[in-house]
Order: sequence, then C-alpha cells, then structure tokens
Amino acid sequence: MSMENSDLNEYLAAQISRIADALERLSPPPPPQTELKIGEAFIWEPGSGIVKSVPKVNRVPFSLLKGIDRQAGTLLSNTRKHALGLPSNNALLWGARGTGKSSLVKAVHAELNSQTPTAERLILVEIHREDIPTLPNLLNILREQDRRCIVFCDDLTFEGMDDGYKALKAVLEGGLEGRPENVVFYATSNRRHMMARDMIENETSVAIHRGEAVEEKVSLSDRFGLWLGFHHLDQDTYYEIVRGYAKSLCITLDADELQARAKEWTVTRGSRSGRVAWQFIQQIAGEQGVKIDLSS
Repeated sequence: MSMENSDLNEYLAAQISRIADALERLSPPPPPQTELKIGEAFIWEPGSGIVKSVPKVNRVPFSLLKGIDRQAGTLLSNTRKHALGLPSNNALLWGARGTGKSSLVKAVHAELNSQTPTAERLILVEIHREDIPTLPNLLNILREQDRRCIVFCDDLTFEGMDDGYKALKAVLEGGLEGRPENVVFYATSNRRHMMARDMIENETSVAIHRGEAVEEKVSLSDRFGLWLGFHHLDQDTYYEIVRGYAKSLCITLDADELQARAKEWTVTRGSRSGRVAWQFIQQIAGEQGVKIDLSS
C-alpha cells in the first residue's frame, strides 16, 4: 500500500510540475528593458509589458517651429531643468488642432539631446491615451532607470464614463509614491480641461453638489504645473512657416508664387496652422520631386 501511495505522489508531483511549466510558458516574464539604456525614443506596449524602441522619430526640427516662440522657450527651459535633475513641472500643451503641440514636444526632446552626451540623453516614451490606466506600470519600469525620462501622451481627452483621468491624477501628484523623480509627464489636448464642454455641463445638471462634480472633473488639469496655450496663426506667421519649410527643403519657387499658392491652400482648407503649412509644403515638394526625410 505504501508503494502505491508513493507512486501516486510521484505522479501528482509530475502533473503539477507540468501544469506549472505550461502556465509559465503562457505568461512569460517581460523581457529585460536593456534598450532603455541606449535608445532615445520608445512606445509603451502594456499588453506585453515592454517599452518598444523607435529607431526613427518623425519630427520637425526645433528651428523650423515658428509662431510659438514663447511656448517653445518655456517648454525647452522646463525640459532642460528636468534633464539636469532640477525641479521641473508636468506640462499640458492645449489649444487648436495643428498648431504644433506634439511637434514641439518631440522637437524639444531632439534639440536637448543634440547638445548632450549619449549616456546622459533624455528618454522620450509615448503612451497612448487608451493606455493611461496602465501608466503606473510604465512608471514602475522607468523608476528603476538611471536615465531621465519624458512620458508623453498626445491628444489626451476623456469621454463619457472614462475613469482614466483618476489614474492619471493619482500619478501626477496624488498617492504615496507620485511620479518618479526621474520622470516628467507632458500631454497635449485640444481642450484646456481635457473634457468636452457638454460633459462638464452634463455633470453640472445631474449632480447633487454641482460645484463639487465639476471640480472633480476639471481638477486633473490643475495637476499640470505648466500650461501652454496654442492658438490659430495670423497670416504673416503662416507665411513665415511656409518660407522656413521651403528654405529647409531647398524648394525652388518664386517667393511671390509661393506666397500666392500658400494663401490659396489655406482657402481650400479653411484654416491656417503649422499643420496646414506642412501639408502645403508636401504638395509643392511632391511637384518638384523633392524627397522629405525629417526622421532622426
């Protein structure tokens, strides 16, 4: 009888070991983030729990960003302080579409790194808006890094019953840990409070304590120490941007014709912005057979 029990125990142990091995294969540990020690730009992939390297970043050089001098200077200064280990603020870049918000974040990152030894360069990590609830997981990875980091979320808005803002609010300043000392968070949004006006009005109409309901919703933007507003361009600034792009790409077009066609382009698009200027320049470059490669 004792032999039968012994055989049974061995059989059960073998089966348990096989099950454990199978579960380990189904849920392998995330690979070590060795690339964070040498790369400069990354995208957070919460499904696999890794920060994926981006070899080439599609961005506009800092020198070509026109019409946003004040915003550019402020963000560059804040980012430089962060890179040096000095106190710096989380930043919210808000305003009209196509006015250079996300372009500025990427350009500032590249501008500072071009002046910095490789080992001391900033890491730029993009997190998608829908992945904001997993931000604490990303910060736990970055917290262990020796390098200083910018976590960037483009077009950060919240809709309906979206509770992602609570996770972000806790990370920015709340909670016991808060954000890591080596991380700063930059976000862009078309809305100053990252919520649609009808959402705020709806909260006001249905809440028992209306003021408290609105305060809860809009208080997220208060967690950003730095607010930078972006607005539509005037005509002269728009032309300046077009001329800067044309010169940088060596586009050969008479100045008067360039301006006339740039004006016509805004009429067809119904707006003036840095994005519209860039789309116009791509049209002209295509006509002249000029290739564009601003990745780095």
